[in-house]
Amino acid sequence: MNILIIGSGGRESAFAWKIAQSKQVSELYIAPGNAGTGQYGHNVPIKATDFDGLANLVLTKDIQLVLVGPEEPLVNGIHDFFLNHPELKRIPVIGPQKAGAQLEGSKDFAKQFMQRHGVPTANSRSFDKDTLAEGLAYLETQKLPIVLKADGLAAGKGVLICTTLDEAKAELQAMLLDAKFGKASSTVVIEEFLTGIELSVFVLTDGEGYKLLPSAKDYKRIGEGDTGLNTGGMGSVSPVPFADEAFMDKVETRIVIPTIEGLKKDGIPYKGFIFIGLMNRGGEPYVIEYNVRMGDPETQSVLPRIESDLVDLLRGVAEGNLTERSFTLSPKTAASVVLVSGGYPGDYESGKAISNIENVKESIVFHAGTQEENGVVKSAGGRVLAVTALGDSIFDALQQSTADAGRIYFEGKYFRRDIGFDLL
Repeated sequence: MNILIIGSGGRESAFAWKIAQSKQVSELYIAPGNAGTGQYGHNVPIKATDFDGLANLVLTKDIQLVLVGPEEPLVNGIHDFFLNHPELKRIPVIGPQKAGAQLEGSKDFAKQFMQRHGVPTANSRSFDKDTLAEGLAYLETQKLPIVLKADGLAAGKGVLICTTLDEAKAELQAMLLDAKFGKASSTVVIEEFLTGIELSVFVLTDGEGYKLLPSAKDYKRIGEGDTGLNTGGMGSVSPVPFADEAFMDKVETRIVIPTIEGLKKDGIPYKGFIFIGLMNRGGEPYVIEYNVRMGDPETQSVLPRIESDLVDLLRGVAEGNLTERSFTLSPKTAASVVLVSGGYPGDYESGKAISNIENVKESIVFHAGTQEENGVVKSAGGRVLAVTALGDSIFDALQQSTADAGRIYFEGKYFRRDIGFDLL
C-alpha cells in the first residue's frame, strides 16, 4: 500500500524510519518532511495544514492510508475533511476527528471529560474574561504552587507554575485580559499542583479495542538537572523502570479503559493514538494531560523498541480489528538525546551546516528541524536532531546516544548529558 505521513518533526522522522521497514508498503510519502525523512520515502513540500494540497496528493499518488503526526491538523479537523470529501472518505486516517481532538485542543474539555468518566486527575476549575473576579477569588483558596493552563493549543508554552499568590493573580490577568497566549488563553484552567514523577503512556485505538504501547519519560527543561526554561523536549527514555506491572495495571484499569469507554459513551469516534501524560504520585497514577498523537521526543524512544511491523497495527486501526493484531517488543532500553540550536528555547539560530551524521554507526539519528540546501543539511528549527540508542540498560543506552550526539557538529549545538540520570 502507499502511505502518507503528515508532519515534519522528529516524531514523523521516527514514523518514516519504522514504516519504511514494512513489507506492506509500496511507496511512502512525507508532507512536508525534513532533510532526514527523504531517505525513507518521498518528501512533498505541502504544509500539514494545507488540506486541499494534501487531498490532491492523496488522489494523485493513490495513497491508501494517512498517518497524521502533529496535533494542529487534527484539532483543525483534517480527519473530518477527508470524511466529508466524496473521493477521500474511503481513505483511512490515523488520528481522531475534530471532536476527539478536543482532548488536546481544549484543556477545559479534557478536564470535564476526565471528571465525567472518573479518570483520576488534579482538582481544577476553568475561568474566562467574564469570570475573572471569581478566578482571582478562587486562587486565594488554593495551595501553592498552583498551575495555570491556557485552554487551547499554545505550542507547548501555555502552562505556568506559579509559586506566589501575587504571581498567580498577575499571570491569570495577563492570560485572560492581555491574551498572553493569544486565543489559546481566552479560557484558563486553574489546577492543583501535583508532585511526583512524570511519565508518558501511549495507547493506539480503533475506537473499540486498544493496544498499550511502551511507556516513556521525557525531559522538558533546557538545563541539566531539570533546570531552566521548558522546551518541546530534550530527550526521552523507554521503558520507565518504576512503571512496573503493578503500576501499569492501575494505569490500564483506572485511566486507559475509562478513557476509551468514555469516548464511546460520549459518542466520540476515535481512531488513532492517545498520549496520556501521567504523574506517579506515591505509586498512584494521575492524568496531567491528554495529547491526541504520539509525543516528541518519546516516539523516537518508543518506536525502536517495537520489533514487529507497525503498519500491521495501523491497518488494525483502519479496519477496526486492532484487538486481533499483536506486536512484539524489544527488552532493551532506548535513550534519545535531542540536539538543539544555540539560543533555544528563546530566539535561536538557524541555517547552520550540520556535519558528521554519517559517522554515527551505533545509534539512529532522527531529523527534526533540518532542511537540505544544495546537498548540505542545515539546521532549520529549535530542536534539530534526536540521537537514539538501544542498550541492555538505561546507562548503556544513554552512554551510546550521548557519545554519538557528541560526534555530530553544527555551530551553537547544545544537548543535555543527563537524560535518564534520575532513573539510574
